[in-house]
Amino acid sequence: MSWNPAMEPGCPDEIGIDAIETLIVPRAHDLGGFEVRRALPSPKRQMVGPFIFFDQAGPAEFITGKGVDVRPHPHIGLATVTYLYRGEFQHRDSLGTNQLILPGAVNWMVAGSGVTHSERTSKATRTAPHSLFGIQTWVALPEDKEEVAPSFEHHDKEALPVIDDDGVNLRLILGRAYGETAPASIFSETFYGDASLAPNARLPLPDDHEDRGLYVVEGSVSIAGQEFDSGQMMVFRPNDKITIAAGLQGARVIILGGETLNGPRYVWWNFVSSSKERIEDAKEQWRLADWGKGQFDLPPDDRSEFIPLPNL
Repeated sequence: MSWNPAMEPGCPDEIGIDAIETLIVPRAHDLGGFEVRRALPSPKRQMVGPFIFFDQAGPAEFITGKGVDVRPHPHIGLATVTYLYRGEFQHRDSLGTNQLILPGAVNWMVAGSGVTHSERTSKATRTAPHSLFGIQTWVALPEDKEEVAPSFEHHDKEALPVIDDDGVNLRLILGRAYGETAPASIFSETFYGDASLAPNARLPLPDDHEDRGLYVVEGSVSIAGQEFDSGQMMVFRPNDKITIAAGLQGARVIILGGETLNGPRYVWWNFVSSSKERIEDAKEQWRLADWGKGQFDLPPDDRSEFIPLPNL
């Protein structure tokens, strides 16, 4: 299989550094011993393709009995993607889903008109020391799909397409790239992949998507002779042929992008919408806490607590 079936990929030195339209260096936030780096949204870029939120969670180490407890909270107008390198999460939502996610698998939750979910470390994992490291992203929905009925899909590691060639091992998490298509049901042209690169290995980015970005998870990469270390996101100019080269220690990167939406989105807390009024309505519905009668409900097996509406 060819990386770019339509044309030969360019070498890193054949492009100028101005091919990088935006460089994002996310700030780290300590959430009580659990570090999160947020690359999107940023002051420089709200979205890359339809991706409107990008968090690196961890790496973090937990002692016996401890773990992550993200209490039930709401979403509208987006889909969430959970992808782990190490550890696990127990996902529960108001659709009745109770799904453990393990490294290399995908949890794809479409919030649409409104859904509530929680993410917690399971009781079994808390019985011993454990670690957690992964990526949490939100995909904004096209305007005509913002009110779709909520849904959930889980796809095991073995169900995702893998490309293994010339020192590059790439698992396609969402969408379409390099002639492969991931199984999750998406609403616009998208690509999202996890790539491990051997030292000096080269990876051409898909050149048939409108918007393209790259996040360095581990190691370093070289683009046009300039090196970029872990914890940095680059967004590239449309149409340029881009090939990255891993550093001497290799690299692990996330590639992402796709079709841009018809306009910016409003983001407030966990709500995303093309309409300010729709967000105000969701805020009021969550404030009412009218579970099962109004817009939102709590997960059937996680109803003892929830995150209140913040005063932002």
